[in-house]
Amino acid sequence: MLTYCGNRSDLLSIWIENGFSPCFYQTVSASLMVFMAILPLSFQIHKMRRQAVPVESKYLVNSFFYMLQWFVLLLLLVETPVRFALDWTKVYNEVDGVSVYYFLARLVLIFMTIALFRLERTTLLMHLKLKRHSLALILSWAVLLLIETIVVVSWNSQLWWFRNEHSGDKIANGLWITRLVCVSLLFLISLCAPGVPTLNSWLTVNADTERDVEDGMDQLLHHRNTGGMTQQSGSTWSGIKLKVKLLWPYMWPSGNVLLQINVMICIGCLVAGRVVNLFVPIFYKNIVNGLTYGNEWSYILTQIGLYVTLKFMQGGGFTGGFLNGIRSFLWIRVQQFTNRKVQTKLFAHLHALSLRWHLSRKTGEVLRSIDRGTQSINTLLSYIVFSILPTIADILVAIVYFVAYFNAWFGLIVFVCIGLYLADTILVTEWRTKFRRDMNTKDNRAKQRAIDSLLNFETVKYYNAENYEVEKYDDAIVDYQSSEFKSNASLVLLNASQSLIINVGLLVGSILCAKFVIDGTFQVGDFVLFGTYIVQLYTPLNFFGTYYRMIQANFIDMENMFELFDQEEEVRDNVDAITLEVQDKSVEFDNVCFSYQPEKPILKNVSFRVNPGETIALVGPSGSGKSTIIRLLFRFYDIQSGVIRIDNTDISTVTQSSLRQYIGVVPQDTVLFNDNIQNNIRYGRVTAADSEVEAAARAADIHDKINSFPDGYQTMVGERGLKLSGGEKQRVAIARTILKAPDFVLLDEATSALDTTTERHIQESLDKISTGKTTIVVAHRLSTIVNANTIIVLQDGEIAEMGSHEELLKANGVYNGMWAQQLADVSEYGENSGSGSGNEKDKETKKK
Repeated sequence: MLTYCGNRSDLLSIWIENGFSPCFYQTVSASLMVFMAILPLSFQIHKMRRQAVPVESKYLVNSFFYMLQWFVLLLLLVETPVRFALDWTKVYNEVDGVSVYYFLARLVLIFMTIALFRLERTTLLMHLKLKRHSLALILSWAVLLLIETIVVVSWNSQLWWFRNEHSGDKIANGLWITRLVCVSLLFLISLCAPGVPTLNSWLTVNADTERDVEDGMDQLLHHRNTGGMTQQSGSTWSGIKLKVKLLWPYMWPSGNVLLQINVMICIGCLVAGRVVNLFVPIFYKNIVNGLTYGNEWSYILTQIGLYVTLKFMQGGGFTGGFLNGIRSFLWIRVQQFTNRKVQTKLFAHLHALSLRWHLSRKTGEVLRSIDRGTQSINTLLSYIVFSILPTIADILVAIVYFVAYFNAWFGLIVFVCIGLYLADTILVTEWRTKFRRDMNTKDNRAKQRAIDSLLNFETVKYYNAENYEVEKYDDAIVDYQSSEFKSNASLVLLNASQSLIINVGLLVGSILCAKFVIDGTFQVGDFVLFGTYIVQLYTPLNFFGTYYRMIQANFIDMENMFELFDQEEEVRDNVDAITLEVQDKSVEFDNVCFSYQPEKPILKNVSFRVNPGETIALVGPSGSGKSTIIRLLFRFYDIQSGVIRIDNTDISTVTQSSLRQYIGVVPQDTVLFNDNIQNNIRYGRVTAADSEVEAAARAADIHDKINSFPDGYQTMVGERGLKLSGGEKQRVAIARTILKAPDFVLLDEATSALDTTTERHIQESLDKISTGKTTIVVAHRLSTIVNANTIIVLQDGEIAEMGSHEELLKANGVYNGMWAQQLADVSEYGENSGSGSGNEKDKETKKK
C-alpha cells in the first residue's frame, strides 16, 4: 500500500535522531519548489512569450560558462529520474507519496528553468536594461541550492545517507554531491549571465557617419557617445573574459623576475594571514578557559604570548598587521609596473587609431576615461587579490571549522548568513550599477563642457558669453549631482540591509552557543571563541560589500577605457608588409576611388603621375577631393579601389612608418606643442642637434625672428602655438619639414590664411623645401602654383583638366574661369587683400 511518508518517519515529526525527518524535509522542499520557484517561473515564462522580442543569431555569443550552464542543467535533468528510480526501488525497495511529490516538483522545476533559460537566450524584453537573468530564474536556482545545503544539519542522523552504512547510502551520497556541485555552479554562473545577449549591440542603430574632411560640414556625427565610445548598459560583469584577458598581462609581471618574486611573497603573506586568522580566536579561547578553570601560570603565559604574536601578525582596527605591511610594501613596485604598462599601451593604441576616429573624439571625455580607467586597474587588482579572495578563503575555513569543532548548526548559520549577505550585496549592487554608470556619463559631460569652454576661451570673449558658459557648466553639475544623489542613496539602502543580515546571524548564533554553554555541552571559552571568530569573520565580510561595490565601480570606470582598447585600427600594416626603399621619387595614382561614406564618393577613378623632382598642383572648389589626395598618399585612410604607388610600389604593401619617413607635410593649420620653439622645430627629427635646428630655422627665414624674442629658442609657444602669429607658426612648420629632409613634400594650402606680404616670404621658404623634391601642392591662390609642372583641376571628385598654367589658360576651361575670378578679386579688393594674390606675377599677367 502506498503511504505518504512510508516507513521512514511521519510528517509531523520535524527533528528525529539528530536530524530532520526525511518526510518533513522532502515535503517542505517540494513545497518551496512549487511556491517559490515554479510559480514565479510560470509568470516569467508567460511574460517573456507575450512581450519579448526575438534576437538574431549573429548577436548571440557562445562562451565556456554558457555551455557549462547547459551541461549542468542537462545533468540535473538526467539525475532527477535516475535518483527516483535508484533511491526508491533498487536502494530502499519502496515508493511513498512524498518521494513522488518531491520527484514531480523537482522535475517540473528543472524543465521550467530550462525553458526560461532558453527564452532568455533567444529573446529580450525591451524594457530590460541590465544584462542578467531574470529574478525568477536566479531564485529557482537559489531554492535548489538551499534545499541541497540545508540537509547538512542532518549529518549525524541515522536516517540519512551520510553514514554510508550500505551501498545505497553511498549511491545517495554521490548523487547528493553531484546535485550540490551542479546547483552551486548554476547559481554562481547565473550572477554573470554569460549567455544572455546584450541590448546595446542589438537595438541601437549605429549612427556613425564620418565627416567628409574637405566638405566643410559643420559637425561630425558620432557613435552613440563620443570619440567612438559607446554608452554601456547591462551588468559590468558582461565581457568579463575580455576584461580579464586584458588585465592578465599586468597581474603577472612577465619578464621581471624580481617583481615575480614580490608577487609570490605577497601570495605567501595572504596564505599565512588565513592561518593566523583561524588561530587568533582559538588561542583567545584557550586563555579564557585557562583563567576560568585555573590552569598553570606557564600554560596561560604561553597562550598569551602566542596570542599577542598572532595579533601582531594579524593586526586590527586601523593597523594592518605585520603580514599586511610586508605585502603592501612589496606590492608597490608591482602596482607601479601595472600602472605604467596600462597607460603606455593605451597611449600607443590611441596613436595607432585612424584619423577618422581622432576627428570624431571629444578630448575631454577621452582624457577623463583614461584617467579613471588607469587608476581603477590598480584598485581593482588590489581588491580582488588582497580583499575578495582572502575573504572568500576565510569564509570557507570558518564554515568547515564551525561544522567540525561545534556542530552543523553553526556551520549552517554562517553559511545562510553569508549566502544572504552575498546575494543581497550582488543583487542590490547590480541594481545600483545604472546609477553609477549614469553618474560617470554626466561627470564626463560636465568635464567636457569645462574643457571645451576653456579651449575656446577667445571665442567666449568675442561673443561676451561668459555668463552663458558658467550657466551651462552649472546645469551640467546639477545634472551630475542628481545622479550622484541616487547613487549615494541606494548605497545607504545597501548598507542597512547588509547590517541587518549580519546582526541577525550574530544574534541567532550567540543565543544557540549560550544555550549549549548553559547545558554544559560547550565551555565558556567556546562562547568567546564563537563571538570572537564570528566578529572577526564579519569584519572583512562587512568590507566585502564595499569591495564588491568598488570592483563594480572600477569596472564601470574601466568600461570607457576598454572601449578605447576595442577601437580597431582602420589602417593596418599587412602581415607581410615590406620596408619602402625610395629610389627615383615618383608618385602615381591609378584609378583611385575613395569615400568617407559609402553613399558619397569623394574621388572617382583619379589617375595622375608625378615624375621625380616635379611639382604638381591640385586646385578646385571645396569638397572636390584635394586634401583627401594628400591624406591618402600619407595613408591616413585606405582607398576602396585603385592603386597608389611610390617608386612603382603599392603603398598598401609597405609599412606605414617607412612610408611616412620619406614624406614631409606643411599643413594649412599648423598646431604646435605647448613647448619652446626649439623643441617644436626639433620635432621634425627628434635626434637633431641644436645647430641643425638653427640651420632649419634659417632656411625657413625665422631664425632672426626667434632671436628677437626675449627667450630666443626657449620661448614657449603656448597651447597649440597660440602665442605665435599665423606666419610664425607656418615658418616653424616649414623649419620642421626642412629638418626632416623628406624626399616628398606635401603642401596643403600652406599660405591660404596669410596676408600678401607674409605669403610672399613664406612662398620663398616653401620653394626652398621643394627644390629637388617631388612636390604635391594643394592651392587656393592660383598665383602660388603658376610655375608647377602640372596643374590638376578637380571637380566633384574627378579630374576636370590637367596641364601647365599656360596650357590651361589657353584651354579656356574651368581653370581659366578660376584664374579670371581671382584677378577680378584683386582688382576689387586691392593688392594687399588677404584673399587676393597680390603677387607681381598677378599684375604682370593682368597687364597682358
